[in-house]
Amino acid sequence: MKAIIFNGSLERGSESTSGRISQYFLERLEKSGLQTEIFTLADSGIPLFDLSLTKKPLAVERMTQLFLEADVHFWLAPLYHGSIPGVMKNCLDWLEVTASHYQPYLTDKTVGLVCWADGLQAMQGINTMDAVAKSLRAWPLPFSIPIVRPALFDQEDPTNISALYSDKFDKLISIATTKRIERI
Repeated sequence: MKAIIFNGSLERGSESTSGRISQYFLERLEKSGLQTEIFTLADSGIPLFDLSLTKKPLAVERMTQLFLEADVHFWLAPLYHGSIPGVMKNCLDWLEVTASHYQPYLTDKTVGLVCWADGLQAMQGINTMDAVAKSLRAWPLPFSIPIVRPALFDQEDPTNISALYSDKFDKLISIATTKRIERI
């Protein structure tokens, strides 16, 4: 089974919030024996969505291949002004290049959703990602993780994810990677 961690933030570096969450997921997924890759949007080179281009951009080809090969996705996003970052949505819009495939978009892919905000509004980002995932014919998991960012890191050792959120992350990983129920 292959997994992809879609880091939809423009933060760079392993010490950023998105970098630390991505690394947590990577370590747990690899420990479970899954072939895992982190797709970091900030380093991807994905251009603005433009289907009028005569040639598909190389960055889009790479992204599309990674997204289609993965059996399970974990989408990570900060909440910006009530939604996910526009560049994240732009990246997902490029999946339109798969419209003519036998199974277009993200047909039957499992997607786990994680969003963080400084306050209590991270669920708005989860709702946005849920709608986008369903529009792309994926199966967003019913368990998602809206994060109150000030509670994300351990108070005594801020280099670690707090027990509250590590338990939730582990539960999401477990749900996403257990044998999938046959869908009707």
